Amino acid sequence: MEFKQIVMERYATKMFDGRKIAASKVDELLEIIRHAPSSFNIQPWKIMVISDKSVKEKLAPASWNQPQITSCSHLLVFCANRDIAGNIELLEKEMIRNGADKEGIKGYIQMMWNFEKSLAEEQKISWAQRQTYLALANAVNGAKSLGFDSCPMEGFDPKAYSEILKLPSNLVPTALCPIGYAADKPNSKLRFSKEEVILVQS
Repeated sequence: MEFKQIVMERYATKMFDGRKIAASKVDELLEIIRHAPSSFNIQPWKIMVISDKSVKEKLAPASWNQPQITSCSHLLVFCANRDIAGNIELLEKEMIRNGADKEGIKGYIQMMWNFEKSLAEEQKISWAQRQTYLALANAVNGAKSLGFDSCPMEGFDPKAYSEILKLPSNLVPTALCPIGYAADKPNSKLRFSKEEVILVQS
């Protein structure tokens, strides 16, 4: 499927048919998500994958009882990771493990540390959440490319999710992406005109 077709055919599925996606396909999607871009390549997110029916049922009231949560095959919970420092340390180790010269990347690593130190705690969360949406974009387009459907969602209670899933304090539930096979039909895609959203500097 051409990328343009993926973008045009993808839609926010409101009801799934309950069929399970093959584990191999879910793994393919997770690889697509894992390769999402991020500033400095810090990758400040964690994605929790939930397939257990009882857990999804516990999460339903914290999701305004929207049917996507319990009818999907898997629920992906996208969490922003406010521990930017921890990711910088991990990234430096991975760069060296992959052949980078420690001295050669010293300036780049210091630039990341300077950035991290410039952020107040609330700014760290905000920045990490904006990065997390890049991973979410890979999820919705990746799902369609693999032959199944998705629904990006912000309609949930992050605090309740944190409590139910027993998440550590550095992880902030930011967006949901249930995936599965659609039981509904898409409406025609409605978007503003190109003239409305594209500003051309001549």
